[in-house]
Amino acid sequence: MRIGYFLSGFPLFSETFVLNQLTGMLDRGHEIHIHAQARPQDQPVHPQVETYGLLARTTWAIPVPRSRLRRARTAVRLLASAHAGQRRVLLRALDVRRYGREATSLQLFYDAAGVSGIGPFDVLHCQFGVVGPMVARLRDIGALAGPLVVSFRGWDATLYAASRPGIFRDLFARADRVLPVSEALARRLVDLGCERRKISVLHSGIDCRRFTFAERRRAPGEPTRLLTVGRLVEKKGIPIAIEAVARLLREGASLEYIVAGEGPLRSALEAQIAAHGISHAVRLVGWKSQAEVIALLAAAHVFVLPCATSANGDQEGIPNSLKEAMAVGLPVVSTIHAGIPELVEDGVSGFLVPERDVDRLADRLGLLLREPERWPSMGRAGRARVEAAFDIEILNDELERIYRALAAGATTEGAEPASPSRLRA
Repeated sequence: MRIGYFLSGFPLFSETFVLNQLTGMLDRGHEIHIHAQARPQDQPVHPQVETYGLLARTTWAIPVPRSRLRRARTAVRLLASAHAGQRRVLLRALDVRRYGREATSLQLFYDAAGVSGIGPFDVLHCQFGVVGPMVARLRDIGALAGPLVVSFRGWDATLYAASRPGIFRDLFARADRVLPVSEALARRLVDLGCERRKISVLHSGIDCRRFTFAERRRAPGEPTRLLTVGRLVEKKGIPIAIEAVARLLREGASLEYIVAGEGPLRSALEAQIAAHGISHAVRLVGWKSQAEVIALLAAAHVFVLPCATSANGDQEGIPNSLKEAMAVGLPVVSTIHAGIPELVEDGVSGFLVPERDVDRLADRLGLLLREPERWPSMGRAGRARVEAAFDIEILNDELERIYRALAAGATTEGAEPASPSRLRA
C-alpha cells in the first residue's frame, strides 16, 4: 500500500509515537509519504528520521504570503504552471459559496497546490485531529483521494475542540475511521458528534525492545530516586509533584527527585524549588535524548507523573513516558486523568490519585518509600501490561489491518467499510 501521512509539523523530536507508526509501516513493506504544514527549526532531530530517510519522503505546505497582493500574484503563477488536471482542482478551491473564508483567503488554494503531485494513496492518515478538516476539504475538491483515517491524541479533542465549537462536525461526517488513543478520548469524540461505529481505539505504542526490564531494589542507606519525564507544561502536574516531594522532605524522607524536560514552566518550577529550599534534592535536568532518558529510567526507583486538566481544558491521551517507565520495571504514581487508568491499575502496577491532590500524592509516594518490597511486583505487573496492550509491533499490526480493510472497501465495488469489531478481529 501507499500511505499518505498528514501532520502539523515534521520532524518533531517529541512525537516518537508518530515516528513509530511511520517506520512501522516502512518495516512492513509499505510506501509512505509525509506532508506537513510546517518544518520546525532549531530543535534536535530523532535518529530514526535519518535512519529511515524520512526527510526525502516529506513535502511541506506552501506558506500563504501575508501580503494580499503577493498572495494573489503567487496564486496566479501557481495556476499558470499547473497542468490541466491540477488546474481544475485549484479552481475548485476558489469556490467561495462552498468553502467561504477558506476560498476567499486562498488558504484552500495554497493547501491544494502544496499537495499537488504527491499522490495517489491507498489511505490518507491525519496524525492529529487538527489536520483532519484540511485533508477532508482537499479530498472534497479532488486534490487527494482515498479512505480518510484521523487519529486523536488528547489536546486536539479537548483544548482545541473546546476553543472551536463544531470544528470537527464536517470531519466526523467525512472520515472513514477515527482512531482515538484511549477509551476516554473515544467517549469525548462521541460527545463532540462522532458516530461510535466509526471509532476504533488504537493506543499509542512504544518499542518494548528498547526498554530493558529490571526489578527495582534499594540498597541499604540509599535514597529513593524519583523521576519525572515530560514537557514542563501545566497538564503534566509537575508543580503538584514538587509540593508532594517538599512535604516528604520536611518529614525526613531520604529521596532525590529528577525532572527531565523543557517547557514554559521552567522558571516557575525553579522558583518553587527555591522557595521550598529543596534544590539539594530536586533537580530540573532539561531536555534529554532517548538514550539519556533510558539511562535515567534505569537509575530510578519510582516514576511520578501527576497529570491534571489544564485551566484551558487541555488533557493528556495516555502519556508515553508512563508506558516507558512501566516497561523498564518502575512502579508509577499518577492520576485519575484522561486515559491513564486504562494503562495503570491502581495498587497493582502503581498508584492513582485524584488530580491536584497533593495530600494523596504525598501519601502514596510515602508508602512506596517506606515499603520498597512492593516495587518488584508492581514493576512486573507494569511490564506485562505494556507488553500486552501498548507494544508498538502489536499496535502497528492492528493499524495495518485497519488500512487494508479500508483500502479494500474503497477499491471493491459495493463493499462496506469494516466495522470496528471486524477491524480488531
